[in-house]
Amino acid sequence: MNSVEQNKRSTLSRRTFSSLKNPVFRLYFGALLCHRASMNMQMVARSLLIYRLTGSAAILGAVFMANALPLLLLSLFGGVIADRVHKKHVLIIGQAGSAAIALGIALSLSLGYLSQDRSGSWWILMVASLLQGAIMGLMVPSRQAIIPEIVDKEQIMNAVALNAMGMNIFRLIAPAAAGFLIDAIGFKAVYYTMAGIYLLAVVCIFYMPLTGTIRIGGGGAFASIKDGFTYVFRETTVLLILVFVLFIVLLSRPYIMMMPIFADDILKVGASGMGVLLSVSGVGALVGSLILANLFSKRRGLLLLASGFILGLSLLCFSFSKSWYLSLGLISIVGVGHAARMTLGNTLLMYYTEDKYRGRVMSLYEMDHGLTSLGTFGAGLLTEAIGVQWALGGFAILLVLLSVLALAFVPRVRNLQ
Repeated sequence: MNSVEQNKRSTLSRRTFSSLKNPVFRLYFGALLCHRASMNMQMVARSLLIYRLTGSAAILGAVFMANALPLLLLSLFGGVIADRVHKKHVLIIGQAGSAAIALGIALSLSLGYLSQDRSGSWWILMVASLLQGAIMGLMVPSRQAIIPEIVDKEQIMNAVALNAMGMNIFRLIAPAAAGFLIDAIGFKAVYYTMAGIYLLAVVCIFYMPLTGTIRIGGGGAFASIKDGFTYVFRETTVLLILVFVLFIVLLSRPYIMMMPIFADDILKVGASGMGVLLSVSGVGALVGSLILANLFSKRRGLLLLASGFILGLSLLCFSFSKSWYLSLGLISIVGVGHAARMTLGNTLLMYYTEDKYRGRVMSLYEMDHGLTSLGTFGAGLLTEAIGVQWALGGFAILLVLLSVLALAFVPRVRNLQ
């Protein structure tokens, strides 16, 4: 290798991991990795446990709906909190609460309160989903809005891309690990592991310094929420980014929660196979995140719209695939599309939003978690009526059409740099 190539690789490496030179970001990044590892393990464990307890796609959707409602209702208050208090404190409480919920489910499984022998015991997962949704709604806006307080403005896209990369590393590892743990030991092993990882996140956040300032608003929480909505509707660019990203989430994310049906009934690969599918999706997302971490701040709007098209088309093909190897290839492309959607949408909103409104805007962005559950509920009902392949395939067709229309007729987003 000559010196020119070595210099290019060295420069590329420095640009890719530039945010990690910041010690505060490293602590934040460590906590985020812990959170994402637990969430990706739960992605397999919760949906598969519900489906095996009930055998009902409708109940599967209803449990995720229970997660969505408090998340959607409380995200707006989470945004107000993020704009008014030190975000570190919010993150510590949120991660500790998540650990308590995971431990509660693990104990319920160990003691036999949650099992197939107890008819209707799935209500425990319903309650846990409600509580988890409330915690996420109040915590996640602070987790997103703290990034510009840690890194420089021009490093935001790199920091967000590294976050996505870290998340996708665990999308590669955690779902497969959860699947193998379930097959080897049982669901309780996954939930005990999750509780421990959440506590590790608490330790990382504890050592972070306080960032930003506390802002005392002129009115109450509802007045602050109204002020945030007024800002979003006044800033057309921010509004269009939010609307497009939330529609992508609503139409694309339900496939994850419906994966048990593909794994057990269509591809017939079981828990281990489901974990592998989600991990392969993580491989694609990891590749997408690495590419985005090295991009300069150009053509980001066009790339965001293109990610919606890629997601829709690959999900459409996956929905009707009955081949294991073809499904693996398609799900990796789905991962690339999701990484692009998450990184670009997040970055554009942070970049174009005024500092004093960032928490409230990010609370609207983070409602994507609730929309995922709403989409899953709708997909579950459609699955009962027309089958999972046509339900998710229909969602994918709508996403392709929406992306094409946005590319053609929304130049304000398409031309964003």
